[in-house]
Amino acid sequence: MMDYKYELRILHHLTAFFKTEKNTTVLFLLLPVFLMPGMLKAQEKQESNSIIKWYSFEDAYKMNKKKHKKMFVDVFTDWCGWCKKMDKETFQDPDVAKYMQKNFICVKLNAERKDTIEIDGVKFTNTNPGGRGGTNKLAIELLRGKMSYPTSVFIDENNQTITAVAGYMSASDFTPLLHFFAENAYKDKKWEEYRAAFKK
Repeated sequence: MMDYKYELRILHHLTAFFKTEKNTTVLFLLLPVFLMPGMLKAQEKQESNSIIKWYSFEDAYKMNKKKHKKMFVDVFTDWCGWCKKMDKETFQDPDVAKYMQKNFICVKLNAERKDTIEIDGVKFTNTNPGGRGGTNKLAIELLRGKMSYPTSVFIDENNQTITAVAGYMSASDFTPLLHFFAENAYKDKKWEEYRAAFKK
């Protein structure tokens, strides 16, 4: 949770000073100036708490061409509560994070990115770049049009999509799925059988 105690103390003193309607307008115009440092500190703290090193899709795609390592893509949106829960709980689990870091190039992809993503000369744009919402066409392609958040996308060493798995997963449910793809078990085993054996 963000802590704005310092900024709120300043705001309290300023409110006492700005009593008139005219000065109150000035106060609200200046409000972002006083709150911004606290917001930036909170964002930096949240990023530093992440155990997993996350990359943009573009950077991960380029790295994969050199390293030939599987990619894991977390497709999310800013408004998705289950995405936040998975960030806070599943991806912060030390065992999950360590395994992901070792076996995958990890990517965060906001499905509603407004900017253009260019991969091998192909441009992926947002379906509603000037308005609210809209979906980036890269997310649509990765999820094969089944837009559900969060969705975990697994990509092989040659940048080919293996599969997309929709929905929130706890650390205990997510762990066998990571192993299933990292160990190439998906090539010759059925997921249900693998998961049952893994949990035993």
